[in-house]
Amino acid sequence: MSFTLLRYIPADPHWQPTPEAAARAVSLLETMALKADEIKSRFEDKVRFFDPGENWSGVECYACGADASGWWGRAMDAAYAAGFRDLETPAPCCGKTVSLNELRYGLPAAFGRFALEVRNPETADPTEEQDRAVGEYVGMPVRKVWAHY
Repeated sequence: MSFTLLRYIPADPHWQPTPEAAARAVSLLETMALKADEIKSRFEDKVRFFDPGENWSGVECYACGADASGWWGRAMDAAYAAGFRDLETPAPCCGKTVSLNELRYGLPAAFGRFALEVRNPETADPTEEQDRAVGEYVGMPVRKVWAHY
């Protein structure tokens, strides 16, 4: 059975909130998504990639705007092999060093060691004001990633 996840990931991929801040953010999300199947926080030991699942729609280089699909997979494999400790990579399209976390994903994706997850939120897309509030509760600005599996 398919499902939808609304995820909030801190803008800094290596940062994690305190467990208390995470619990407060979960409580906030419970007021925003009253019909959700589940709302939880995820603490990861290592940085991981939070993708949009079946919503994947490509990736572009932010330095030059070129389609990065041809080299992105190799860059991801190399970063993964190093535990995603360093997300910087040379972009063959323009020769600049870019961050995998800053590339323009067709639909948002992010790297992180922490995520708030709302399973089947059954609600409209949260507003920018609500997104900022989640970040304030967590203690850092967040990125919103919608995923469908």
